[in-house]
Amino acid sequence: MASIKLTPVLKTLLTLKRPQPVACPPLAKLHALFDATLAEAQQHNAPRGWLVLSTSALVSSNVPEGVSQLYRYTTANKPFPERVEDAELMREAALKCIEFIGAPRSIISLTSLHGAIEDEVKTGLRTKSLRTIDANTYQKFTDMGRQLWDSVYEPHQDKLLAKLGSFHPDFPAFIIQSYGNLLAPVGTAREVPGTLGRALTSVLGAAALRAEEGVGPQLVSHVFGLLKARGWPGETEEDKWLTSDEGAEWVLRTTDRITELVRGGDVDIRAKL
Repeated sequence: MASIKLTPVLKTLLTLKRPQPVACPPLAKLHALFDATLAEAQQHNAPRGWLVLSTSALVSSNVPEGVSQLYRYTTANKPFPERVEDAELMREAALKCIEFIGAPRSIISLTSLHGAIEDEVKTGLRTKSLRTIDANTYQKFTDMGRQLWDSVYEPHQDKLLAKLGSFHPDFPAFIIQSYGNLLAPVGTAREVPGTLGRALTSVLGAAALRAEEGVGPQLVSHVFGLLKARGWPGETEEDKWLTSDEGAEWVLRTTDRITELVRGGDVDIRAKL
């Protein structure tokens, strides 16, 4: 194939309409907000929920440098195993955001996060895919997707799938497969570092949709999904709080504070303890 080059006009057009991601807010303000919101989470033993929420809000707001700064903030002065654990959790959260905001923003943020992770930490990260679909795994992922779908949308799960199928016949199969292959956990947190369980997956979804804006019906569904995660097998004390009414309110309000800061608004940075 002959070499293809962009014309000067195309090059100019590609620079228009804000092609760059959102700039990271001043680090002093960003770190102050991290301090405040993490302190709130720690009051309820929910540091993983805080990290997942913050990652999701920044990825969805298209602030890749903010994602890098979050990694540097959360891993500062931590021992090697905890830095690896945080890196795994953040990149898993950024990957799962694809389900809610699409691949481009997740790719940009994952690129930034990868650049921030130290070479030493990279040696401790998982390198083998656990989501390859083949004849042996297809049914497993489909079943996982249907289980997660039902748990989020019950008692309307069948009615909603039928509605999506009326929009496009391939929609139900696609969304169940994506729930199984992307959103459903591929193991326990002990078995697979960085795993997001049922509650943390709904925290991520609610934060992503809240930060995205303009998708109210989907946000409502996933907030209900968060509340319905109560009592899920393997539930931790952190999960219990995050799936409570108070926890769900904290998820939405904390996401709002992060998105307001990155968009240049006035934010009350003080911890609400």
